[in-house]
Amino acid sequence: MPKRTYGEAFKEALLFLQPQVDEATLRYLFQQRKHWSLTDWLVHQSDELTLEDEKWLQQNLPKLANHYPVQYLTGYETFYDREFKVNEDTLIPRPETELLVEQVLLNHTNDESLTVVDMGTGTGAIAITLKKERPNWQVIATDISKGALDVAKQNAELLGAEVIFYQGSLTEPIRDLAVDLFISNPPYIAEDEKVVMDESVLKYEPHTALFAKHKGLFIYEALAEQLPALLTANGEVYLEIGYQQGKAVQQCMQTAFPQKEVQVLNDYSGQNRMVIVRGE
Repeated sequence: MPKRTYGEAFKEALLFLQPQVDEATLRYLFQQRKHWSLTDWLVHQSDELTLEDEKWLQQNLPKLANHYPVQYLTGYETFYDREFKVNEDTLIPRPETELLVEQVLLNHTNDESLTVVDMGTGTGAIAITLKKERPNWQVIATDISKGALDVAKQNAELLGAEVIFYQGSLTEPIRDLAVDLFISNPPYIAEDEKVVMDESVLKYEPHTALFAKHKGLFIYEALAEQLPALLTANGEVYLEIGYQQGKAVQQCMQTAFPQKEVQVLNDYSGQNRMVIVRGE
């Protein structure tokens, strides 16, 4: 049987997968599988498909046709130019969460001695990135899921980041700490939003990391009660939010921190994406 090239395999796979999978998603799978840039992909299309890749495609294309996430197939996702292991115990890191990290890094330098907490760490993407970018900080990551923490610990070891990990719900694992920076991308999707969600997310990503009660506001409401006792006098809070939650989360945090400034920031598409609490 004559061997196929990567370009031929791509075209045949696309015929098999459409309409469930579009061309861009399939190309992303090939690139992630091979750790190729777009230029690499164009250069290597005429290369013969390796036997290992042939077997891998035969095994995994049916999963992709059933909306299985590309990142779970390849086993990793890129976040802040670093590769993070992912599996079904973890959410897949998203580009919009990089904006949350950027805000923290813009506001604070490595010269500061800070205690930083990332609650609901998942893959560890936020905590590990902050530790790599600001090595002098003490960075602590928590999650309620042991499976997620296992993945996060592997990522910390692979990326050489000295992050402290605790298992537990909300702020329970850090109740005795004085926290300078509190960061979280918590569950914030309301149950009634399931009907408009991408099937790959709904079927395969962990629901405990996606959905929250009280129209998606439950975690923010709980944090508003718990964080005032944990933050230092100049402590700050950085939260990722749903695109319709800006005003509600802002009001919630302003009530909890009347002396601080509470801002809602947008993502690159102009949608509410972050609430930041700063000031004395």
